[in-house]
Amino acid sequence: MPQLSMHSPVGDLSISEDDGAIVAVDWGWGSLQTPTPLLREARRQLDAYFDGDLRQFTLPMRPFGTAFQRRVWQAMSAIPYGKTVTYGDISRELASSARAVGGACGRNPIPIIVPCHRVLGAGGAVGGYSGEGGGETKLLLLRLEGVSGLAGSALEAVMGCD
Repeated sequence: MPQLSMHSPVGDLSISEDDGAIVAVDWGWGSLQTPTPLLREARRQLDAYFDGDLRQFTLPMRPFGTAFQRRVWQAMSAIPYGKTVTYGDISRELASSARAVGGACGRNPIPIIVPCHRVLGAGGAVGGYSGEGGGETKLLLLRLEGVSGLAGSALEAVMGCD
């Protein structure tokens, strides 16, 4: 499976492709580097996102998961840049439980591109994040997108902002 790694503000990332679609973004540097045109484009779009110049990814994706997980990931992909929803919002949309939605968020194989960081707990609580750095990484991504006022200024407290 072709893979290409990159440096980012949230640590090293490795992007994987299978049969012409992005299938994973993992934390860490991959041992095999295969700079296919699609992986180069994914790296370019991620760089532009981190620079604040890209608000919506336009990459072919095929995340591997159950039918329910793919529905949750599709719902997350519809959350606009700089906006958030709650696990409960998605659970109501999919007629499921917030816990099941949280489980699918935690298994998202294409974080950042499929923006699970935009899903919050009830009342705007930041909640968990399965990426390297956990909640601090989630907060950094939300801050990058201009989200503020999370759960009693938890964002500013963690990021050291006034």
